[in-house]
Amino acid sequence: MKSDPAPRPDGSPLGGIDAQTVLRALFAASTDALIVADERGVIVLANPAAAELLGYPLDELIGLDVDILVPDAIRMNHGAYRAAYGRNPRPRPMGTHMELVAKRRDGSEVMVEIALSPLQSHGLPLVVAAIRDIAAYPRMKQALQRARYSDHLAQVGRLAVDARDAQVLLQRVPEIATQALAVEIAVVYLLEPNGIEFRVRGGIGMLPDEGIGELVPNRPATSVADVVAQGRPVAVEDYRTERRYAVPPSYLEADLRSGLTVPISDRGRVTGALAVRSRTTRHFGDDELRFLDALANLLASSLQRAQSEEALGHAERLESVGQLTGGIAHDFNNLLTVIQGNLQVLEELPAVADDAYGQQLVAAATRAARRGAELTGKLLAFSRRQVLQPRPVDARAMLGSLADMLRRTLDQRIRIEVDAPADTPAVVADPGQLESALLNIAINARDAMPEGGLLRFAARACDMLPAALRHEFDDPDGPHAGFVELSISDSGTGMPDAVKERAFEPFFTTKEAGRGTGLGLSTVYGFVKQSHGAVAIDSAPGAGTTLTLYIPSRKALAGTDDAGTSGDAVPPGLRVLLVEDDAAVGQVVGTFLAALGCTVTAVSQAEQALIAIDGGTLVDVLLTDIALGPGMRGTELATEAQRRMPTLAILLMSGYPAELLEADRDAPPSWELLQKPFSRAELARGIARVIGERRAGG
Repeated sequence: MKSDPAPRPDGSPLGGIDAQTVLRALFAASTDALIVADERGVIVLANPAAAELLGYPLDELIGLDVDILVPDAIRMNHGAYRAAYGRNPRPRPMGTHMELVAKRRDGSEVMVEIALSPLQSHGLPLVVAAIRDIAAYPRMKQALQRARYSDHLAQVGRLAVDARDAQVLLQRVPEIATQALAVEIAVVYLLEPNGIEFRVRGGIGMLPDEGIGELVPNRPATSVADVVAQGRPVAVEDYRTERRYAVPPSYLEADLRSGLTVPISDRGRVTGALAVRSRTTRHFGDDELRFLDALANLLASSLQRAQSEEALGHAERLESVGQLTGGIAHDFNNLLTVIQGNLQVLEELPAVADDAYGQQLVAAATRAARRGAELTGKLLAFSRRQVLQPRPVDARAMLGSLADMLRRTLDQRIRIEVDAPADTPAVVADPGQLESALLNIAINARDAMPEGGLLRFAARACDMLPAALRHEFDDPDGPHAGFVELSISDSGTGMPDAVKERAFEPFFTTKEAGRGTGLGLSTVYGFVKQSHGAVAIDSAPGAGTTLTLYIPSRKALAGTDDAGTSGDAVPPGLRVLLVEDDAAVGQVVGTFLAALGCTVTAVSQAEQALIAIDGGTLVDVLLTDIALGPGMRGTELATEAQRRMPTLAILLMSGYPAELLEADRDAPPSWELLQKPFSRAELARGIARVIGERRAGG
C-alpha cells in the first residue's frame, strides 16, 4: 500500500502549484492524442499529440467538426452514431478491439483505438476522446508489417501469372523488395553455366560495380557464394564488424550496414541468389527473412516456367525445322541422285574416260555433289532424322575434342583427363551418334559430382570381349575380338546394385522430377547394340561409376568388308522391277541396273507394279522408292508384292530419312534400305545383300 505524498512546506501536496496548471500540462504532455468536442461535435481543445497524429497544425484543428476526421465512406454512419451517443453518453475504454480508422489532413488513413470519456456528469457538455495509433503497438506493428508483406507477395504472384517474360519479374522483384523492406539496394544474381561467375539479372539502387548484365566472380568467403554453395539464407547484422565474409570496400563507402541474401532454386538446385542491403544496422529479422525467401521462390517459379516455355518453343521449332529439312532432303537427295548418277555414267563414257581434262571436270563436279550430300546429312543430324551411317572414326581424336569442349562448359571444379594411346584403332560407328552417347554419359557423370571431382576418358584396343558380355551376341561361343574400349569414369556418388541393374531401362531415373527423362543411358545402350557392340557398367556407392562402350574396331571389320566387297557382284540376268515416280531418278537408277547386267522393268506407280506382277512378269528383286506420290506407298507395295510372290527380294530407297527410319523400325529383317543419293557400287551391295538374305531364307 502506498502512503500519501508528503506535504510540501506550505502544507499542500502540489506545493502551491495551481491544479489547473498541472491539468493543462498533463493534457499537453499526454502521448495519446486528446481532443475535446462539444455536443455539436466541434473540437474545442486538442493536444500536440493529436495535431501530430492527424497531421494538422494545432490552431487549425481547433474549431473543426470531428466528422472531418472520419473517412468519407463511413462519415454518414458516423453522424448517426454520434447523435445516438449524445443521447446516451457513457465511458468507452480502449482495448475493445474495434477496428477504427481516422482520416488525416492529407487524406491518408490510420488505424486507431479511441477511448471516450463524457464530462456531462461533471456539469460540462463535452466529450474527451483519447486516440491511439495502434500501429505503435509492437504486436500490431508486426501484424501490419506481415499484412504488407503478404500484399506485396500477392502483387508479385499476380505479376508472375500475368507476365510471360521473365525479364519483367527480374526488374520488378528488386523494386518490390526495396519498397516492402524499406531498404536501399536489392539485387538478383543468377549463376552462369560455368559455375564460376554470377550475372546480375536485376536490381535497384545498385553500386557502380554491380550493374545489370555485369558478371560478378563467384568468390569463396562472400555471402552470395556461401548462399549458393550451402543453399541457405545468410544475414549480416553489421558490415563494419563482419568477420565471416569479405566485405567489399564499396559497401562501407556507401554506408551500408546490414544485408540479407536468400537462395534462388530450380528443382532442388541452387541457381542464384536474391540479396537486399540496408543502411540500418540489424535491419532484418525472421519476418523479413520469410518474406524475402517467399519472394525468391516466386521468382524461381517464374524463371522455371519461362525456361519450360522456351524449351517447349525450342522443341516445337526444332520439330518444324526437322520436318522442313526432311522435306527438303527428299527433293534435294533426288536431285543429287540424278547429278551423281549421271556424273558416274559420264565418267565411264569412252570419250571422257580417255580425256584427262574431262576427267578433272567430272571429278570436281562429283566432289561438289558429295559435299551437297554431306550438307544434307548435317541438316538431318541437327533435326535428329538421320539413319545411322557407320564409318571409321578416330576415337582418340574424338575423346580429345570432347574433353576440350567439356573443360570450357562444365563446372571448373571437375577435372578432366584423357588416356588414349596414339595407336588406338579407329572404331566403326556413326560419328554423330557416338559423340552424342559419350556426351550423354559425361553429363550423367557431372550430375553425380555436384561438388566436383575427376572425369576420365580412356580408350584402348580390346583383344577379347569380357565373357560376361558375350551372351548378348547371337553366337555367344563365337569369336569376340577386335573391339575398342571407350570408358568414361567419374569419382561421384556411385550406384547401389538395385540402381545399377536398372540403369539401361527406358524411363528409369533416380533424378528428381523434371531433371531427367530416364532415356539417356537406354539410348546409349540402343546405339551401341545397333553398332554391333556392347556396354558395361561398374559402380558402387561412394566409389564412382565407370561406363565402358565396346565398339567394333576398323581392323576387326576389315576382313568382313573385304568379304562383302567380293560378294557385291550382282548375278547376271537378275530381273529387277524398278518403281520410281521421279523420271530423272528412274532413268539414272535404270542405267545403273543395266550396267550391273540386270533386266529392268520400270514403272512409276505401285499399282502398275502389281499389275506387272499379276500379268506374269518374272521378278527377282523389287527396288522401289518409299514415297510414290498419291496412292500406295513403297512399303505397302513391298508387303503386297511379297504376299503375291513370296520369293521376291525387297530393296527400298528414299531421299527422305524419316521414311527410312520408319521402314527400318517396321520392315522385316530381310528387307534392305538404301538412302539417296547412292552410287552404282552402293546399289550393287544393296542388291547383293537382299539376294543373299532371300537365298539364305529360302
